[in-house]
Amino acid sequence: MEPDHPEVSIRRQCELLGVSRSSYYFEPAGETDQNLSLMRIIDEQYLKRPTFGYGMMTDWLILQGHSVNYKRIRRLMRLAGLAAVFPGKKTTERHPGHKVYPYLLRGVVITRTNHVWSTDITYVPLARGFVFLVAVIDWYSRCVLSWRLSNTMDMSFCIEALEDAFQFGKPEIFNTDQGSQFTSPEFTQRLLSRNIAVSMDGRGRALDNVFIERLWRSVKYENIYLMNYETVADVYDGLTSYFTHYNHDRPHQAHNGQTPGSVFFKSLGAH
Repeated sequence: MEPDHPEVSIRRQCELLGVSRSSYYFEPAGETDQNLSLMRIIDEQYLKRPTFGYGMMTDWLILQGHSVNYKRIRRLMRLAGLAAVFPGKKTTERHPGHKVYPYLLRGVVITRTNHVWSTDITYVPLARGFVFLVAVIDWYSRCVLSWRLSNTMDMSFCIEALEDAFQFGKPEIFNTDQGSQFTSPEFTQRLLSRNIAVSMDGRGRALDNVFIERLWRSVKYENIYLMNYETVADVYDGLTSYFTHYNHDRPHQAHNGQTPGSVFFKSLGAH
């Protein structure tokens, strides 16, 4: 994107666009057309079958008629941040020097807004590349509090999404996976300094962050896969519209047809 409005700082333009400042000039991450097509297919299958590691995914693709090998599919899955989810296996790229916090939500009943928030990163295919999407969600209301796009899975866009969410208050517990973006001291300190308890998914436990995993399915099946976005600007505009719809127009069965936004903002006394 270009600074079409010189009177508005680059930092402010990025805030308004919902993209990481470090990615102001980014192009979507790229691959060959064939690999981009494969990554899209892999991502769709992974949503249906998160237990598929690169071996099973390769075998499945071969059954579908694709000429692929294990080495290639392993690289593409790693590039998209996808790994098989089942007990005992590594599911995220952990940093050996970062502290990992225990999972605090097993058996906990969520009965109010701002009790638990969580975040996660997902891969977003574009026509000529891909980007990553991070979002922060309130577990009780299912309201999406903030989101950002980036062409890398770096820490900065995750921190920006977190800081943006704090405009709506703070949770008692914040849950993430064990990825290096979320175990980094720069990220966790922003939680601990606000007296927020840090919770992290157990390794390979697909249901530990179930509400944001359901959000990703909704976003992809109801928007991303249908729209086939061409550019970063296209996906930003499309997701802006979708998340407004998701929060304020889309009834959620968990709340008897109320929208996530109405449940969340009602609790804050907002109108």
